[in-house]
Amino acid sequence: MKALILAAVLIFGTGFVSAQKYAYIDSDYILSEMPEYAEAKEKLDKLADRWTKEIEERYEVLRMKKENFAREEVILPDEERKKRQEEIDQLETEAMQMQSTRFGVNGDYFQKRKELIKPIQDRVFDAMQTVASKRNYSFVFDKANQSNLVYADPKLDLSKQVLRELGVNVK
Repeated sequence: MKALILAAVLIFGTGFVSAQKYAYIDSDYILSEMPEYAEAKEKLDKLADRWTKEIEERYEVLRMKKENFAREEVILPDEERKKRQEEIDQLETEAMQMQSTRFGVNGDYFQKRKELIKPIQDRVFDAMQTVASKRNYSFVFDKANQSNLVYADPKLDLSKQVLRELGVNVK
């Protein structure tokens, strides 16, 4: 009886495993082939560059003030020394706040990235789901983004099919 149950489990178990189909995509490749992603990334990069320059300018002003203060500190009266130190502290706080506002966890960069890039990534995900569903794949892995995918047969790469589903011409 046990042998019969074991045989049934092996037959049905291997049938279930072999019925599952696997594939993968390369999201970096897919995104690199999408013109709207390149445009969105360029906009985001320009904003990041502009914000970085603004922050660097603030830190440069702060550095100059600190240098001037260090040179003049010994000859300044106590009241003036205290006033300049408070001014430097205020500028430092403002620079750090600006850096956090622009590039912090919920900063402007994160929000703008969410606004520009996330809709494109969502479209890629939806297209991947459509392709996987049409071809009856149980699992689709992404070989980009530090995945643990050690080897992948190029025949199982759905990236070009996902691009076609998105309406992007593939070479």
